[in-house]
Amino acid sequence: MLLTRALEDFAAHLELERGFSAHTVRAYRSDLGGFVAFAAAQGVDAVAEVTLELLRDWLWLGSQDGVSKATLARRSAAVRGFTAWLARSGSVPGDAATRLRAPKPDRHLPRVLTRDQIDVVLAALAVRARSGDANSLRDVAVVELLYASALRVSEVTGLDVGDVDLGSLTVRVMGKGAKERIVPFGVPARRAIEAWLDEGRQRLLADFAQRAERGESVARAVSVARAVSVAPAGSVARAEPAERPALFLGPRGGRLGTRAVYRLVAELLDGLPGGGPAGPHTLRHTAATHLLDGGADLRAVQEMLGHASLGTTQIYTHVSTERLTASYRSAHPRA
Repeated sequence: MLLTRALEDFAAHLELERGFSAHTVRAYRSDLGGFVAFAAAQGVDAVAEVTLELLRDWLWLGSQDGVSKATLARRSAAVRGFTAWLARSGSVPGDAATRLRAPKPDRHLPRVLTRDQIDVVLAALAVRARSGDANSLRDVAVVELLYASALRVSEVTGLDVGDVDLGSLTVRVMGKGAKERIVPFGVPARRAIEAWLDEGRQRLLADFAQRAERGESVARAVSVARAVSVAPAGSVARAEPAERPALFLGPRGGRLGTRAVYRLVAELLDGLPGGGPAGPHTLRHTAATHLLDGGADLRAVQEMLGHASLGTTQIYTHVSTERLTASYRSAHPRA
């Protein structure tokens, strides 16, 4: 079997059988596509010709090109998954990457906002929303939910109206690997979501419907008509499975995209003290750290974040300094 064909089959396996997200499948395609191109340059185009030495040469070339340890570790993991699948499927007699090793990535502490900083961010959004602008009402709900529930940005944009239970203050999330979990959120987030559903969402849909009547896409008009049929926020109604109306909508009536959320959060964090990334994941890091600062159990936080390994969650114990400082001030005789 050719490597190019095997890569396509493996990508389909990840998506259809493993339930990986489109973003994750694209990442695998990118890394493995790089390996397939490297192999072709070495005169290797069949899966049976892949050897441990070839894989090591590929990673070594990356290290010589200045690729970070984290990227090398990710590439190693991708190719190990690929060759293991080839062996399991009987395409090759053995797994060439069994003894492949990559450098352990350097662990960088994530950026975490202070409680004062997150208050500033939320206050700025609240000021915008006072005008009643539909997009501003949505932005408040998105950021409140990101911080309240520590969800990934893809999980927030993937939510449907029926996934939110405003009565029990929980949201049903489909996370990585198609694993479902129930995540709690707080009263401020509920108020923001209610305002968005009762006012902003309906206003945005009505505005788009008017534009559709003026000659815009008929297909979009039909889509919007379905979305308008969703029950208001006060009821915990669920839409028909075939319709799956999005909880958060973009300015043109479709599902809100992750890039729009990235731009929103980057704008909000611009100018705040502290270095590091300024995307939605900063709010996830912040929420997890603040939970631990407040005394939350590490395994409870692991469950909330949807981490498969407790070790992934433990990084937040390194940035959870407020609780340590408070304990020191109250317990040490020379504090």
